[in-house]
Amino acid sequence: MSEFKAIPIRGSILVFVALALFIPPAHTARAAQSRGSDDAAPRNCASAEQEPYPKALISNGLVDAVVYLPDAEKGYNRGSRFDWSGMVGCLAYKGHTYFGVWFPRYDPLLHDSITGPVEEFRSSNGESAPFYDEAKPGGLFVKPGIGVLRRIDDTPFKFSTHYPLVDGGHWTVQARRSSVTFRQNLKSTLGVGYVYTKVLKLDKHAPLLILQHELKNTGSKTIDTEVYDHDFFVLDGAPTGPGVVVKFPFEPKAERPLGNGARIEGKDIVYSRELRTGESASSFLTGYSNSPSDYKIVVVNHNTGAGVEQSGDQPIAQLNFWSIRTTVCPEAYVHLVIPPGQTAHWTIRYRFYAK
Repeated sequence: MSEFKAIPIRGSILVFVALALFIPPAHTARAAQSRGSDDAAPRNCASAEQEPYPKALISNGLVDAVVYLPDAEKGYNRGSRFDWSGMVGCLAYKGHTYFGVWFPRYDPLLHDSITGPVEEFRSSNGESAPFYDEAKPGGLFVKPGIGVLRRIDDTPFKFSTHYPLVDGGHWTVQARRSSVTFRQNLKSTLGVGYVYTKVLKLDKHAPLLILQHELKNTGSKTIDTEVYDHDFFVLDGAPTGPGVVVKFPFEPKAERPLGNGARIEGKDIVYSRELRTGESASSFLTGYSNSPSDYKIVVVNHNTGAGVEQSGDQPIAQLNFWSIRTTVCPEAYVHLVIPPGQTAHWTIRYRFYAK
């Protein structure tokens, strides 16, 4: 039986961590910044294990992963865009890595200083944030996984804007040998309240990472939201280009040309050349049905032999594809409508492959 200890962390967070798995701060943030280059990253998680952020290290004997923990003062990412729970700093399997630093500059308050898989809750049309449009400038709105935020002006919601955190609720985290459970309890004066639970766990016998979600509405207002998983795949730190293929179970159709050498061939997205720094290949995609079976996306780099299959148990509500030189991101949205007193559940699975 693992020994657990309650560790108080600033920002109304309580963390229960297996003592052998908690790694205290060791280095400066420059370690993270230096890994944002185009150079191939080490094919293990040694660097991420030493980074100075609250974290848990999990393993099932096949897959090793570094999972960052929410912390209002010392957390790896403290921005107002992405859910603070379940950030994976690195994941390694059979000498390959699948997530890692993809950005050139680190700042914990930047919306994109983050590693995947991470999730963001948006409004029901995917264009704003939950309850943002109801708030006046200076008023409050709520994003699950973060908390109560302040609207700063009368402009439309921008995911790249940092909105001040007013109330992060109460977080508890329990880390075990092969899993981490996050729970955020939020009560607000807006009629919006919830208990959000995410369990990130490795399968006991397979190279499989499972993200289990539960969002219980404890307020008086219906929570109508779309949540998407921004994967930020970084397969072996290799550049995006020929050999990288994204596969779908349906024939995707791009709303606009992907650009920069990326194109759709049947059910795949392929690249005719490497993306250069500053270039992107992206578009919203259609072609999926309302069956959860269409939520099965494979990203593979045939040059390095690393691949991953991502699947979900809910229908796709929207599908955005975005890639740059350092990362490939198929972003599948799930639509949730949760009346007061009701609870929504959804699960995402990552199966890792290696030659």
